[in-house]
Amino acid sequence: MKTMQRLTSAYESARIEEFDDDSRYVIMSDCHRGDGSVSDEFLKNKNVYLAALEHYWKEGFTYIEAGDGDELWEHKYKHIIKANRAVWDLIRPFHHDGRLIRMYGNHDIHLQDPGYVRANLWTAADPDTNEVEPFLTGLEAIEAVVLKHRVTGQEILIVHGHQGDFTNDQAWQMSRLSLRYFWRYLHAFGAHSPSSPTRNAYKRHKVERNYVKWIQENCIALICGHTHREKFPKHNEMPYFNSGSCLYPSHITALEIVNSTIALVRWRVDPNEDGFLQVTRRVIAGPEPLHNFDLKRQAPHDRPPCGEAAGDDT
Repeated sequence: MKTMQRLTSAYESARIEEFDDDSRYVIMSDCHRGDGSVSDEFLKNKNVYLAALEHYWKEGFTYIEAGDGDELWEHKYKHIIKANRAVWDLIRPFHHDGRLIRMYGNHDIHLQDPGYVRANLWTAADPDTNEVEPFLTGLEAIEAVVLKHRVTGQEILIVHGHQGDFTNDQAWQMSRLSLRYFWRYLHAFGAHSPSSPTRNAYKRHKVERNYVKWIQENCIALICGHTHREKFPKHNEMPYFNSGSCLYPSHITALEIVNSTIALVRWRVDPNEDGFLQVTRRVIAGPEPLHNFDLKRQAPHDRPPCGEAAGDDT
């Protein structure tokens, strides 16, 4: 199946999440939480991620993890859980308060199986006693969510973004074997698989062009992860957003939806005026009103053309 078909299928089966002007969402993706070893790329930004998540908890945000939260191609869940105790201590309150939406991507595609989720995340072994206890009980992982405004009906589709990327979608099992038994051991030396859109600029741009084609044909804004490249559309561009990742050398990125506006933010460690290091948040794009990206309700002269056949993708 190709990108256009896969995105349409995800949209048609997506969970509907109604929101209004008082709703608050933070969308993060591509944490790739690992086992704490030298191949764990999440480790370098773990403290920054913890500070960001604590902020969003205190400020009343719903946390949407848009896929590839855990690196299941390389590691077993019991090792990921054990290595990230502080992370789970922050994620669990979101879940228990009904403020966690967990989506799966290609690196945690195992979560599409409800039985796998029940076996690995509803309960887990306590790191100290090794006794099995309730963990993320009742969690359901989903492929897609549609944010729908209660008043205007505006829709925004959120997916991980691997849909239609052949090596990471239809051929994910072969890619997983390659990563687990070959590329995993080269991570410690900075090497990455050339088949990934993260490192392959041509492939990344091709995937992103297909996202834009789908938006043009369906007139619906799209939020993705997967490429690890943050994106906030400029004036007159199609409303394709990307939350970036938690694996940049010195920072993590996220998309925030507050008061029916959307912004792209960066979290990183910076020195304060006294020279002490602290985790800081900076808005790098936006905030812009969400209605500016409602292609179905904008006047034709105020937006790029949509609803036209965009052609097939390969």
